[in-house]
Amino acid sequence: MSAPAGRQIHCAAFAATVEGEVVGSNFAANWGSVGFFGPLTVRPDLWDQGIGRRLMEPVLACFDTWENRHLGLFTFSHSPKHLELYRRYGFWPRFLTAIMKKQVAVSAEVPGRVLYGELPAAERPEALSLSRALTGAVYEGLSLEREIMATEAQGLGDTVLLEGAGSGLDGLAVCHCGAGSEAGEDVCFVKFGAVRSAARRQGNPHA
Repeated sequence: MSAPAGRQIHCAAFAATVEGEVVGSNFAANWGSVGFFGPLTVRPDLWDQGIGRRLMEPVLACFDTWENRHLGLFTFSHSPKHLELYRRYGFWPRFLTAIMKKQVAVSAEVPGRVLYGELPAAERPEALSLSRALTGAVYEGLSLEREIMATEAQGLGDTVLLEGAGSGLDGLAVCHCGAGSEAGEDVCFVKFGAVRSAARRQGNPHA
């Protein structure tokens, strides 16, 4: 298994091997005060041999190094096997999150919408600061700055920023698009989205 080093790394990947062949993997993400992991995968013919537990150990060590305060994961809510594995490490079911999809269609231009990747270099630090203020209002210490930068720098997609009426942001969405990203070919996957609560109350149709 491989392991990351340093508090500033925003993600980590681990692999389990048997005789030099990869048979399982797990991934961890560092979003400031929030950490989450997954997907955790194990080759089906090697289930129930402790590989999943071995892949949990370095991920939990990551969270300790990163000093995340709130931890989470996504798994199959109908699978007792999955739920029992994570329960052993103190994780309990909390939310049922709907994974939704729709066909992308051409739509009218959205006022105030900008892409992080299209901003001049001089404007990007301010955009990241505004994103941190928005996510911090959702949960104290939650930060997507490194995720936003990595998504753009690695060509995985881009981040949609929705400017508010004042000096802040009404919303943002970190999007992966296309082959080589978490979305896959011809797909746009919204990896993270947040909307300022005041924008919803004021009826912003795009928030």
